[in-house]
Amino acid sequence: MAKARARSAARKVKDKWKAKNWYQIQAPSLFDNVPISETLSDKPDRLIGRVIQISMQDLTNDFRKSHIKLFFKINKVEESTASTYFKGHTLTSDYLRRMIRRRKSRVDGVYDVETKDGAYLRVKPFAITEKRIQNSQKKLIRSVMKETIVNNGKAKTLNELLKEILEGRTGSEIYKNCKKFYPVKRVEIHKTEISRLPTIIIEDEKPKKKEETKETEVPEKKTVKKPKTKKETDTEGKEPETKKEEIKEKPETKEDVKKEKEVKKKDEKKTKKPATKKKTTSKKKTKTTTKKKTAAKKTKKETK
Repeated sequence: MAKARARSAARKVKDKWKAKNWYQIQAPSLFDNVPISETLSDKPDRLIGRVIQISMQDLTNDFRKSHIKLFFKINKVEESTASTYFKGHTLTSDYLRRMIRRRKSRVDGVYDVETKDGAYLRVKPFAITEKRIQNSQKKLIRSVMKETIVNNGKAKTLNELLKEILEGRTGSEIYKNCKKFYPVKRVEIHKTEISRLPTIIIEDEKPKKKEETKETEVPEKKTVKKPKTKKETDTEGKEPETKKEEIKEKPETKEDVKKEKEVKKKDEKKTKKPATKKKTTSKKKTKTTTKKKTAAKKTKKETK
């Protein structure tokens, strides 16, 4: 009997999947708390500490960022939602292989940075040159990378620094600074690792919205119409006598008439056209022809 009971107990196995519940995982505030995925767990405490991997293309819908892998870690669970924080990022191996070729030198760097809000993170950038370079040139490029990353970390919060790294602005800044010493082909942040979360709460600066300038409307003054008197009603539609007197033209005197005639004569003299040049030329031609005729007559008499 004992053996039969043991066998029956072994057959009755509990279905563990029925005891589990679905939990939705949300991204941190850096990515606007977008839902990442869903997981199963029988207890919410067992979710804490799990690491979720996702590509940046799935979060931002930007196919140009498909080579970036993001890591999030669960730290809180409330009802059916699990909140996370950013742990780090890496680049895919195929993306790195495409950039690294023969007869080119790669300059790697590892730097620990402290941000404005008291967070610690490790940044691993690398630069690729068009040709092989000397060790002294590599040192200069590493020093430039360190200066730019440390200065950006001190002046900005963790979220601001991560945005610049993921968008590629820090890499472009290092690229510009390295041009002074040696022309670099490409600069990328290969990896980031957060070792300590921020201890000081500093709100990120939001972009200022353009305030719509509304013109203040001035209230119009209400004019109260007074009742018209008898005099005003009689004068309506009639022009004042003073205007009529102004309209009347003054009689012209003899002197004014003489002046007008003199002015007209002067204008007529001015309007008269001068003699044309054609007439003068014709006179000259007649003179020359007469001279030629007289000369011809003299020559005939002499010949006789």
